[in-house]
Amino acid sequence: MDFKQRAKDLVSKMTFAEKMAQLKYDAPAIERLGVPAYNWWNECLHGVARSGKATVFPQAIGMAASFNTSLMYSVASAISDEARAKYNEYKKFGETEIYQGLTMWSPNINIFRDPRWGRGHETYGEDPYLTGEMGVAFVRGLQGEGKYRKVDATLKHYAVHSGPESERHWFNATVNEKDLYETYLWAFKYCIDNAHPSAVMGAYNRTNGEPCCASETLLGKILYGEFGFDGYVVSDCGAICDINKNHKVTNNEAESAALAVKNGCQLNCGSAYRHLKTAASLGLIDEETVTKAAEKLFEARFRLGMFDDDCEYDNIPYDIVESDEHIALSRTMAEESIVLLKNDGILPLDKNIRVAVIGPNADDKAVLLGNYNGTPSKYTTILRGIQDVCQGKVTYAKGCHLYQDTVHEWAEHTMNEAIIDAKMADVVVLVMGLHPSLEGEEGDSYNGDMSGDKRDLELPKSQKILYEEIKKLGKPIVFVNVSGSCVNLSDQDKNANAVVQCFYPGAEGGLALANVLFGNVSPSGRLPVTFYKSVEDLPEFEDYSMENRTYKFFKGEVVYPFGHGLTYSDVVEDWLDENTVQITNNGNFDTMYSVLKFEYIPHKNLCAFKKVFLKKNTTVKVSF
Repeated sequence: MDFKQRAKDLVSKMTFAEKMAQLKYDAPAIERLGVPAYNWWNECLHGVARSGKATVFPQAIGMAASFNTSLMYSVASAISDEARAKYNEYKKFGETEIYQGLTMWSPNINIFRDPRWGRGHETYGEDPYLTGEMGVAFVRGLQGEGKYRKVDATLKHYAVHSGPESERHWFNATVNEKDLYETYLWAFKYCIDNAHPSAVMGAYNRTNGEPCCASETLLGKILYGEFGFDGYVVSDCGAICDINKNHKVTNNEAESAALAVKNGCQLNCGSAYRHLKTAASLGLIDEETVTKAAEKLFEARFRLGMFDDDCEYDNIPYDIVESDEHIALSRTMAEESIVLLKNDGILPLDKNIRVAVIGPNADDKAVLLGNYNGTPSKYTTILRGIQDVCQGKVTYAKGCHLYQDTVHEWAEHTMNEAIIDAKMADVVVLVMGLHPSLEGEEGDSYNGDMSGDKRDLELPKSQKILYEEIKKLGKPIVFVNVSGSCVNLSDQDKNANAVVQCFYPGAEGGLALANVLFGNVSPSGRLPVTFYKSVEDLPEFEDYSMENRTYKFFKGEVVYPFGHGLTYSDVVEDWLDENTVQITNNGNFDTMYSVLKFEYIPHKNLCAFKKVFLKKNTTVKVSF
């Protein structure tokens, strides 16, 4: 029997109550049928998360900046190897708990439509095509190519979801059909068509009045109908209860649960599906509907090889977790994720000069890790990376608090130390920017009522003060902005000698950045988002129209455009026709290079990209 038939056969032996219980993310055991308990909740946004030791790759937005789908596939394959290795050991305890299973609630393929959204760094940026291509590579790498699925990938959050975080449990995203299909749904369809993901996660919000996790339009008409999706849908955590508590579409959890299951949400993260028994007793849902939902979930478990002893992934050893090979892969991805925004010739730095490393992000482990992360047993902060690569004298001063601009009289005052170090240095590497605590999910941020979102695009005031003091000294400045999103770098673009964007770069991020700064590696990243000057130039955050948003539709001036990124070499593109480009490296550095192909429909639109390796003084031809 195939997986579908086996699932149908097993579910047919269950009682109605047993079937309903299996629709919860923390599914109980059915001992009489040999079904172990299983917790469906696991995460692997950029490495196996929340489950102890793991290789921590760059945050998703950084991997998108690589514009390298083959490298992304390798990263995802490494992540799923580690997930399998952990599962192989965890299941020996008899059952798996939260963050120990094979059903991964990644990737996040929402469109980063507004730079204020705190969770934007979990995405692949503002462009649907880039998001689709990176998503396809990630899903394929996770799920594997064998008889069984290595792990399940879950596309989230479906759909039209990108803040505000403070309103996500009751917000209604109003969107026209053009934006819905061309922007918000495009990557979902592309991934379904080209990578066949196992699952889709519904969003918290309503879209055009319908709760996403129980939307007849989004789930029945579009996802299962138009897109031909044949996997299962899981709710975001607590989203089904929101249907009655916050959206006021239903009167209670029983009605919400019935509505969600009937419209195609088979699995509930949260407590609402505990009320399915009540819903059944009230005639709100029938056994056949529940049976079909349970069959989909058990088909997934059979496809993962959970009930077989011949799964090709059962022998992946635990030693592969944070292996030397995976750490090297993380470093390579980090190197390719770094974007050189400006360079007056100061970079790469001479390894024998005296460098002052200054700033609150320079020696901070957290900025390496982003969110939804694992725990590296080995990591290199930016300061440590520079110390490892630079052969001259390296001094360090934090200089200021991450965001507090007033310091208690008994607290450490670090500004003067930074000024002393800067005066004595040949070059100052200022490591500033944001932090995962300043941009993130509901409840993650210090911004209080913003719930993880950003009020503006500015550096914190404390950092601005430090930057101005260092600037007064007249020393050469390499400004490294560490963030998961756009920051206004207008002044840095004007006054710093070099500007580098380092998205949260993973456990190897410090060494990767040092390799770029000192010329061991030529930078090759490109921006997956537009770097604007101010939120004043943008529509209201709650406005989901794409008018005047992203590189496609924005009408104003930007600091750095989508796709911007420099190398240390002199690379020239010569388009021979609309589908063929000749790329010549006239410089003195070997470099990776991403060539981007745009079309105009009538707005500018990315339609293809390829990353190639260019040796110095060579020419390659790329065809699309």
